[in-house]
Amino acid sequence: MRLPITAAEIAPRLATGAFILNSGLGKRHADEATAAGLHGFASGAYPFLQKSSPTAFAKNLSTAEIAIGVALLTPFVPTAVAGAALTGFAGGLLGLYLRTPGLTKPGKSVAPTQDGLPVSKDVWMLGIGLGLLTQAAAARRARKG
Repeated sequence: MRLPITAAEIAPRLATGAFILNSGLGKRHADEATAAGLHGFASGAYPFLQKSSPTAFAKNLSTAEIAIGVALLTPFVPTAVAGAALTGFAGGLLGLYLRTPGLTKPGKSVAPTQDGLPVSKDVWMLGIGLGLLTQAAAARRARKG
């Protein structure tokens, strides 16, 4: 039986999967202060999140990160599925970065301030997600040939 991933996908999937899984596990039992901080940061950029409680938000975020991390680490999950999950997650993080005042330099710059640097680095995950989607599309085209 052939796995639905290529050798070239293993390293990016391992790196991002382990990183995101660890992040999700770390949030699994977040205390109230941590949950409130995560919720406040996210709901500032995405106002619809204000409807959820901080504790529910932290638990849902943890669950999503664990699911995405496991999907990336599991070789039986097709590249297109793992790439779509990672691209969506990273897009949300970059939206948070771009919508939060003080994280980018003044003007129309996307360059990070010192405060924005820890969030702006998530662009690497978007690049990997898009790369996985591109790989999946190329493989699909090659099979149809």
